[in-house]
Amino acid sequence: MFHMKNSFPILPGLILIFTACGKSDKGGSAGPGPQKTNYSVSSVEGFVVKPTTLSESVTASGTILAAEETELHPEASGRVVFIHLPEGRSVRQGELLLKIFDEDLKTQIGKLQTQLKQAEITEQRLGDLLKVKGVSQQEYDLAALQVQTLKSEIELVRINIGKTELRAPYNGVIGLRRISPGAYVTPATAVATIRSSQSLKLDFAIPEKYSTRLKSGQTVTFKVGGLDKTYRATVQATEQSIAADTRNLMVRALVRDGRDLLPGAFAEVDLSLGDNSQALMIPSQCIIPQARDKKVIVSNAGKANFVTVKTGVRQADKVEITDGLEAGDTLATTGILFLRPDMPLTFSKVE
Repeated sequence: MFHMKNSFPILPGLILIFTACGKSDKGGSAGPGPQKTNYSVSSVEGFVVKPTTLSESVTASGTILAAEETELHPEASGRVVFIHLPEGRSVRQGELLLKIFDEDLKTQIGKLQTQLKQAEITEQRLGDLLKVKGVSQQEYDLAALQVQTLKSEIELVRINIGKTELRAPYNGVIGLRRISPGAYVTPATAVATIRSSQSLKLDFAIPEKYSTRLKSGQTVTFKVGGLDKTYRATVQATEQSIAADTRNLMVRALVRDGRDLLPGAFAEVDLSLGDNSQALMIPSQCIIPQARDKKVIVSNAGKANFVTVKTGVRQADKVEITDGLEAGDTLATTGILFLRPDMPLTFSKVE
């Protein structure tokens, strides 16, 4: 019988378990001995890492753009006296779209032309007199200068008259007209928008880690909302710098056969980066997320070994491992929450 000489306070919720182990035989008595506890997890399933072919692709958001798009503004201020802005219809390059009142400029040209004729007559007379020493060279030079000055002023007025005309910069389709006949416009007034009807462009952004794997001439596929058709585009160029705020690279592609598409439409772009025949893909449930990294449990001499890995492309049920594993490694896929480092591993099933 045991007797407790001293009493100890028992804390609420704390259970103390005393276990006495001894060994007895015919000539001995029981006594305390060392305890050894073995922990194990049964029915652990495994997965053998092996190279597989991985078709890498990136999905990005893009925008359909017109090959050329220009907001039309008049170069001069004044009252509109003629409008030819056929909404939704095509116009040809150089076609007159808008005319501003210019009668005052035409009158000014008439006045200058009359002065020019008189100045040319004066120059001719002084030239004849100069031959017989009737006038000085200086008088003749002043008359010749007056002729050149009037010609320059006439040319300047003609340029100003040209500014009262707004012509189509290229073959395209006119958008919605924003002014009416008789309106007073300034160079800040947007009268309409013209878009090229020849082709469309696709702008999209990809993460910077894929920037070195994108080449000019590469084909991308995309879809737009409301249409089941898959469209193709050819990469034309990329921005020559990474955006500091998004860490993305802007890409521009030329759309093939996009006659039924409208500029400004949202596009879901699928960019294929090729096939990797040596990709190491493991089940996603093998990954143990940590605060700063990711780990998997590898069987090493029959014991659990926690290995830090780096991941790449993620699919629906598998993840690519880019660093930390080798082909032939056996991973634990079940019982992960109960395994501890160096615990014995016994696989009931290996995939």
